[in-house]
Amino acid sequence: MVHVHQSDDDSVSTPAYAGRLGMSPVPKHRMPDDSSSPEATYRMIHDELLLDGSSRLNMATFVTTWMDPQAELLMAETFDKNMIDKDEYPQTAEIERRCVNMVADLFNAPSGGDAVGVSTIGSSEAVMLGGLAMKWRWRQRREAAGLDATRPNMVLGSNVQVVWEKFCKYWDVEARYVPVTENRFVVDPDDVMARVDENTIGVIPILGTTYTGEFEPIEEIHDRVVAYNAEHDLDIPIHVDAASGGFVAPFLHPDLRWDFRLPQVKSINVSGHKYGLTYPGIGFVVWRSNDDLPEDLVFHVNYLGGDMPTFTLNFSRPGNQIVGQYYNFVRLGREGYTKIMEGLRATALHISAALRDMDVFDVVSDGSAIPVLAFRLQGEHPYTVFHISDRLRRNGWQVPAYTMPADATDVAVLRIVIREGFGLDLAENLIDDIREAVDYLEQHPPREEAPAGFSHT
Repeated sequence: MVHVHQSDDDSVSTPAYAGRLGMSPVPKHRMPDDSSSPEATYRMIHDELLLDGSSRLNMATFVTTWMDPQAELLMAETFDKNMIDKDEYPQTAEIERRCVNMVADLFNAPSGGDAVGVSTIGSSEAVMLGGLAMKWRWRQRREAAGLDATRPNMVLGSNVQVVWEKFCKYWDVEARYVPVTENRFVVDPDDVMARVDENTIGVIPILGTTYTGEFEPIEEIHDRVVAYNAEHDLDIPIHVDAASGGFVAPFLHPDLRWDFRLPQVKSINVSGHKYGLTYPGIGFVVWRSNDDLPEDLVFHVNYLGGDMPTFTLNFSRPGNQIVGQYYNFVRLGREGYTKIMEGLRATALHISAALRDMDVFDVVSDGSAIPVLAFRLQGEHPYTVFHISDRLRRNGWQVPAYTMPADATDVAVLRIVIREGFGLDLAENLIDDIREAVDYLEQHPPREEAPAGFSHT
């Protein structure tokens, strides 16, 4: 009898951790010379990822960390579909069209025909597209009037997400930042209008800031901009950054006027992978009308057999995110989204009430706007919010601590983002661990300096 010896020590006959990948250094700087079995490769990478924190206990991120198993299956089935190949995947393109229409309808866009908008890889791309449309419209108006078009500016709060800073730097737009204060973490309309002039391409209020989750006074800012335009014969638009609040406000605050019900709101961005409840990355940007999206920015590409109008920064991207978003829209409907957002708000309010009862924290935002709460220490303590954050990590919780933006940097807060999949049972555990962290730090004041802070994004 001839005995055949397996040359691949990663075969199924080899003990799980006795093969090459279990006994040799992990490839880090160059591709390995030899192949490995799929089982051993999966096991190696799976085990290494155990060193990551648990996404479900990550209270820092706004990004969705749980979806229905059926949605996960649909998304796995469509990883290989390239969104840009609309001729080859016409049904995926149709699903994208439906989603854009549903988002525009949710934001009370004028009815009649297809909505003007696109899906994006997230709000970062959506912000870039919205900003470009504003800059192009401003430049066209200036040039048509024979005026200088070389000094565009944008008015936005110092509390904006960093992508707006990137937009202004990448596209050569002066950023005019509206300050916050140590007791007010959203912009003041008077401060906004003090920075507006004929070179302003747009004003950017936020529906749910990343620092505290608060809504800015969008309707008041809108009315002030409308009056300014009428007085100075201008047409300065408003773009609402609804990345965090766009899928919350329509269900929890349906009477709040922040969207296309306000006539000078010309465009809105929103993140589907935040409270749209879809895994990353998916976002949308929608415009009030075709007039608000300059045709010069729309490319008509002869690609793989057909004319394809496109206005995106990314080209190839998988179709699975838009499929997952459509699943949520159909599966949940307005009723389901309302129930989920009400549940998340209830959990946020439960936690914020417990934090107040500790008599240690000042609750800056309680989760009633969007399910996000921010809190800071009140009074004198021998420890900081950074020590509390570090202490909570010992129990697996990732609760970010950070300082507020310019003009309020002396204020440091902790923030908790409540997402789908985080119920009252986990909330009670988090409250207990916060209480334990505070008790421990009171009894054992830290001698070292506070740990480094975390990003608010």
